[in-house]
Amino acid sequence: MKFLTWREKHVKEKTFVIFVSLIVGILGGLAALLLKTLIHLISSALTSHLSITGGNWLFFIYPAVGVLITALFVRYVVRDNISHGVTRVLHAISQNKSRLKRHNTYTSLVASSITIGFGGSVGAEGPIVYTGAAIGSTLGSWLRMSPRVLMILVGCGAAAGIAGIFKAPIAGMLFTLEVLMIDLTTVSVMPLLISSITAATIAYIFTGYDVEFFFVQSEPFMTARIPFAILLGVFTGLVSLYFTRVMNLMENTFRKINNPWWRLGAGTVLLSTLIFLLPPLYGEGYGSIVALLSGNISSIVDGSIFYSDRDNVWFILLFIGMIIMAKAFATSATTGAGGIGGTFAPSLYVGCMAGFFFAYLLNELFGLDLSVKNFALMGMAGVMSAVMHAPLMGIFLTAELTGGYELFLPLLIVSTLSYGTIKLFEPYSIYAMRLAQRGELLTHHKDKAVLTLLKVDNVIETDFMPVDPNMNLKEMVGVISRSNRNLYPVLDKEGRLQGVVLLDEIRNIMFRPDLYRRMYVDKFMSIPPGRVVIGQSMEQVMKTFDDTGAWNLPVVEPDGTYVGFVSKSKIFNSYRRVLRHYSED
Repeated sequence: MKFLTWREKHVKEKTFVIFVSLIVGILGGLAALLLKTLIHLISSALTSHLSITGGNWLFFIYPAVGVLITALFVRYVVRDNISHGVTRVLHAISQNKSRLKRHNTYTSLVASSITIGFGGSVGAEGPIVYTGAAIGSTLGSWLRMSPRVLMILVGCGAAAGIAGIFKAPIAGMLFTLEVLMIDLTTVSVMPLLISSITAATIAYIFTGYDVEFFFVQSEPFMTARIPFAILLGVFTGLVSLYFTRVMNLMENTFRKINNPWWRLGAGTVLLSTLIFLLPPLYGEGYGSIVALLSGNISSIVDGSIFYSDRDNVWFILLFIGMIIMAKAFATSATTGAGGIGGTFAPSLYVGCMAGFFFAYLLNELFGLDLSVKNFALMGMAGVMSAVMHAPLMGIFLTAELTGGYELFLPLLIVSTLSYGTIKLFEPYSIYAMRLAQRGELLTHHKDKAVLTLLKVDNVIETDFMPVDPNMNLKEMVGVISRSNRNLYPVLDKEGRLQGVVLLDEIRNIMFRPDLYRRMYVDKFMSIPPGRVVIGQSMEQVMKTFDDTGAWNLPVVEPDGTYVGFVSKSKIFNSYRRVLRHYSED
């Protein structure tokens, strides 16, 4: 393209990245606006006529229909797995040079708006992160940007999505740094800021300057409440652990159901039943958050079969406790059945409920006067920080969503303690844990990050001449004369590795003709100190090198079939090359 040629000659890359990040911010902000609008239109059309004074049997129907439409759309139109958006963005950054498929720029947006609008108990933030990241990746690929710049643009798209949907530019950037684990460098900081601010500006222009959740701090936070904030931090950390464990358990359970229609049936039955019994589980649940933060507590049971108990303090407490316990099941049932959505909004929702429940219970039991609104807000930050393993984002997102900056100190206390509590049990966030288990997670730790970017397949050397265990010494000497290596794999007839012959170990006999017919390879071969199996991560490979002290290790398939050798020196050369590229500012 003429434009790209002209750009390479006249515009420096750093300057051009700033310009592209602005475009990504605009597109990401518009995508977030479109997603919120679609969800609101669908949800309003379906629920505006429902009764608030009793149960609504349509809650059995709407979520199932939404998940069914989504599942059909994904199966027959998209024909690709678009669930777990944030995890897939992490995988693309770590394993696919930050490249996402072009259809991801719109398919998650369409699918999640149907799922959530019809009542799926998930959030729109995961899909908008996926959409924004795909916009950044697609635009960067079209402009032929390097993988390093492409990673920054993916982060810009994700930041724009969060900033646009929440009107929270600081949280958008912090999400990219803490959750997607993109390093804050002189190259990345400006593009991330520009994309976040641009997307938030788009949201302000079209939807006004009101915060997402209306909150008025009617009771100031006093230092005497700090011990209760500390207790809330531990409590929300444990609630986050419960949420994370249940999500993983349910996801594994649904994965074991091989028939997609059986999965659909099981998930929708569970989801619809929970929503009928506990209507606040319908959709994102932001209406319930607004109700609690505004002090309209009894409205939490509107539209349920328990409406007549709305003035019973202890029943309200029990009802909210059931919501906290059931939200993880409802969210996992939505995604397990085939719906598209994220765990971002559910963690905010559970946090608000948990903080409110904590303060409400202590007030009733001990006659305290804790502000349930303040503690609901603090609970949002606590669960968000722990589930996402992103304490800074949890703090700033909560403050930006509600305007509750006066509670900054207790937000810091609760978020830090909640994050510290879950870290004792779960070293990785709900998004990153599966990638980490497979050794496919890119982290802020430079050594581990570079090893993640390296692939065993790319450093295997195959120019070693194999020998048969039944060869005699004369034939072995003939092979040595034709080779420029001092290492020879010994293979059986099926190509499986039996051992190795080291030139240094047979040098003392290879010039003795009297032994040529009497010595055989299986007599002087040795067993390698370790093996590398195809599929292992580079971190595991380097651990094998460290444990054995070897400089060359054979590479085999899981069944023992010989593939080649990998040398420590070649890994070091590749490591230096990738590190230089990855760290370039």
